[in-house]
Amino acid sequence: MITVGKAIRMERIMNRNTGKTVIVPMDHGATVGPINGLIDISSAVDQVAEGGANAVIGHVGLPRYGHRHQGKDIGLVLHLSASTMLSRRPNRKVLVNTVENALRMGADGVSVHVNIGDDDEADMLKDLGRIAVECNYWGMPLIAMMYPRGPQIKDEKALDVVKVAARVGAELGADFVKTNYTGDPDSFAEVVQGCPAPILIAGGSKLSTRDMFMTIEGAMKAGAKGLSIGRNVFQHKNPTLFVKAACAIVHENMSALAALDMLNQG
Repeated sequence: MITVGKAIRMERIMNRNTGKTVIVPMDHGATVGPINGLIDISSAVDQVAEGGANAVIGHVGLPRYGHRHQGKDIGLVLHLSASTMLSRRPNRKVLVNTVENALRMGADGVSVHVNIGDDDEADMLKDLGRIAVECNYWGMPLIAMMYPRGPQIKDEKALDVVKVAARVGAELGADFVKTNYTGDPDSFAEVVQGCPAPILIAGGSKLSTRDMFMTIEGAMKAGAKGLSIGRNVFQHKNPTLFVKAACAIVHENMSALAALDMLNQG
């Protein structure tokens, strides 16, 4: 059951007219350090906000050092789990923040990362379940980042494993499930059909702009409710225009090729 508080916060991280969302994750600094595009967090947020993104995702450092300092407003989702690339077990995500603290910091939602198939899957699932219960209590929207990733997974974008990962996120109480795109609309439609929670596609490794737009278009045709892509946005030469074009695909049903033309015309 969605409480009034959760419904209000959901409207801050999605387009209330389309029921879809364009979210830009910027939590990478806690995992891989100050990568290109996120050296200046405040500037990165301003650029995607100007482009019309509905929300950004980051750790507590984002609102402290870079969120809503100037320009257009944008929704804030605080990421509650973390690991670093320097760890011997980088796929093991641990909780580093709480739902209550996220509320105090002004967050409109929270997110949790789970690697399905990893040796530490059980601990991550336990954390996701507990956070989902707390989110229901506080009326806080929850995005579950559900990735098939670990020694049991041969192909992280294979339909059979993506379907499981997405469904687990919904079963444990997520309001949105973020997962990998399976490569084509027909197969991804099976993921959407098997997951009662709204699905957002992850961006993954950096793609060409054309390939990323084709991915977004395919996911939307399959029934996805939006996207949550990071490096393909903030590492683009013009993040603002990239987001405007991506929003046109998500919210206005523009084709990938038309969006690419829109981007190129600037």
